[in-house]
Amino acid sequence: MSLPDRNNPYSFEAFLNQVHGFDYYADDPFLQKTLKYYSGDEFIELDGKLREFSPKVSYRWRPLSDKSGKPDKLPYIEHYDAYNRRIDRIVRSSETLQLEKEVFSEGLFSSKVTAWECMAKRYLLHQLGEFGVMCPIACTEGLITLIKQFPEDHIPDVKVILEHCAEGLNGEYGIGAQFVTEIQGGSNIPANLLEAVPEGSNYRLYGSKFFTSAVHADYAVVTAKVSGSEDVGTFVVPAWMPGNKEKEIRNNFRINRIKWKMGTAEVPTAELEYDGATCYQIGPTNRGVANVVGIVLSLSRIAAAINNAAGMTRASREAQLYSEFRDVFGTKIGEWALANQQVRDLVHEAQRCLAGLFKMFALFQSLGGRLQPGLVSDEPLELQRRRFLLRELIIIQKLVTSHDAVNIIRKGISIFGGHGVIEDFSALPRIFRDAMVNELWEGPRNVLLMQVFRDISRAADFYPPETFLNDLLSGAPEKEIEEMSRRSVRFATKPPFQKLDKDSRLQAVAWEELIVDIFRVYQETALREVGPEPIVGSSKMSMPEIWK
Repeated sequence: MSLPDRNNPYSFEAFLNQVHGFDYYADDPFLQKTLKYYSGDEFIELDGKLREFSPKVSYRWRPLSDKSGKPDKLPYIEHYDAYNRRIDRIVRSSETLQLEKEVFSEGLFSSKVTAWECMAKRYLLHQLGEFGVMCPIACTEGLITLIKQFPEDHIPDVKVILEHCAEGLNGEYGIGAQFVTEIQGGSNIPANLLEAVPEGSNYRLYGSKFFTSAVHADYAVVTAKVSGSEDVGTFVVPAWMPGNKEKEIRNNFRINRIKWKMGTAEVPTAELEYDGATCYQIGPTNRGVANVVGIVLSLSRIAAAINNAAGMTRASREAQLYSEFRDVFGTKIGEWALANQQVRDLVHEAQRCLAGLFKMFALFQSLGGRLQPGLVSDEPLELQRRRFLLRELIIIQKLVTSHDAVNIIRKGISIFGGHGVIEDFSALPRIFRDAMVNELWEGPRNVLLMQVFRDISRAADFYPPETFLNDLLSGAPEKEIEEMSRRSVRFATKPPFQKLDKDSRLQAVAWEELIVDIFRVYQETALREVGPEPIVGSSKMSMPEIWK
């Protein structure tokens, strides 16, 4: 019972002290345990590096990210300068520019940073819920990896680009992007119409791209067809030729407009038109689809999965902290049975997602951290199979966790009640919108489900589906493997996606359900391998009895 009090003393300070005082690495025992399990002998050194890195993310870069996502801070374009010169200047907030400079200065893709260090740091960074820098980080990785895949194409200009993006030049790091989508094709890359015209040892581009994120970048991986050919190639295009960035003279292309998106608003996404832009061929011009899907988009799909795991972690953690703080009807939210179970479910799903991500990444590293364009190679059969397993895991993880992230972040918001939708009360509304967009990038759910089915069918000669499934679920309970195998048999005799009748539609839905359930088993296996540990726990924060 309470009497009126015109000077209501209620305060959120206790909650804010916890959520803003949380160190994303040092205060997360589950992250430490999972990283230790999968990174092996590297963990001791890695632990020290992350304890030094994490405070930057948690305390310096978090406020910058929160500010850069506000409506008055979002990027816009100035097409002309005061002298009527076409410059297509992308104007971004000072917070985004500062964040970009400091994060890229970490040299995440330099030879001095190990793969596990890069992965762990990106997972922490993605908890910021910020795309103005993290989208270009993912794109830059794809550009670097593509160039390294074809060392024979390293003409002097390409060598400079690689050095600029990977190791930095004079303390400055180049920023990459990837421009694939055209208005007529969407995810259908072979439908690209952008033309690459040979000119000496280089090419010039003519035509348009319709959905180009990180359009402010220094360089972009672009797909295009060489004149007179139906084959798609991959090219690297500088935004400015040497000496022209300061003059704002672009490399013969125009940025027609910035798109208004529901999420990932900090990163400028635009429509642009090439009119003779100089570009450099990377890889065979008849292998562009395999190269961009097998290398560039695969890395972006891993980045999407990192973002999903990070977003789910932040949502579940802040929901738990709020449920421990907030009283409703005389009792903490977390002491009500339904809310308590909901928060437990959020934490479990976030942990399952992280464990599955690291298990997949461990497989990636066991293969030398190298992706393969296409399905087959000249490598020994066992190695071909493991590379194919990784390829499908990357696709499945992206499509499942992207869907999960939207649901988990939405449920996390609900724990906050009305405060959950207040944009300056927490970052979760922004992270929720970003998750909705993240689900569509690098192939929406339906496209990826069909791609997995086609891949498994095409690989059946060297990797029978039943063997593939057993390898994928290695370590899972035998009963669950048998159940997944039983359900998968029906698709060999009656493939989905080939007809448009009721049976085919139901078969397609059954395929979606099977893929999700298979990956659930994979994630749960990974989680059991790591073992239980709370996501909130340090000397600063004791674990209440309600979570034990």
